[in-house]
Amino acid sequence: MSLAQLAGLLADPTRAAFCMALLDGRAWTSGELARHARVAPSTASEHLSRLIAGGLLTEERQGRHRYVRLAGPEVATLIEDLASFPMPAGSTDRPTDRPGDRPTRRPSSPAVPGSLREATRTSAEARARTCYDHLAGRLGVAVRDAALARGLVSDEDGPALTDRGRSWLAELGAELPPRAGRAGGRPVVRTCLDWTERRSHLGGAFGALLCRTALDRAWVERIGSGRALRVTPDGERALRDLLGLAL
Repeated sequence: MSLAQLAGLLADPTRAAFCMALLDGRAWTSGELARHARVAPSTASEHLSRLIAGGLLTEERQGRHRYVRLAGPEVATLIEDLASFPMPAGSTDRPTDRPGDRPTRRPSSPAVPGSLREATRTSAEARARTCYDHLAGRLGVAVRDAALARGLVSDEDGPALTDRGRSWLAELGAELPPRAGRAGGRPVVRTCLDWTERRSHLGGAFGALLCRTALDRAWVERIGSGRALRVTPDGERALRDLLGLAL
């Protein structure tokens, strides 16, 4: 796919909203995404077909339901990086293909919440959320800072997991995927620019392992059906003991 084709896929506000929603790492139905973006089911289906054909999404069908998710971590990285790209104040997206539609702000642009519910959701996501399959928001940035301070990761010659970090994982009882860091596999550690904090959090296989461990051990729990996370009391103790974090 050419750069122009990719830009065209993501230029539409509805398709962009679908991709941002799918950054929670889960599969959504076409109907759920239609309600999320406030578009008709037929409109959602058309946009999803274009995203699937373009390789940004994959789909599964179970009975009458059509489930879609991001095609992989590399797509999630692309979406998050684009969302964090700074735009001049007041900038808006290009107009949509439908005459009469109003341009909408990019997801990364500050916007005044339209309701108390929206403001609460935005605030919760800024505190802690998933970025596809790793931790983001203030929690994700704090975890990265702590991992660097404790020597678990190094960024001297690019982000890398140190020997101390591997020993730390072994003590935690967490294991990286066998192909992590190998040719054709996922990088062990990469940094991902956080679009709310404008600083990096941890991605790659290590970041995904931390997030999965936190969810499996109930250190964090999802708030509703979105990307926002809440740190549990057990999580506060674990993060304090393991990383020295005081949340």
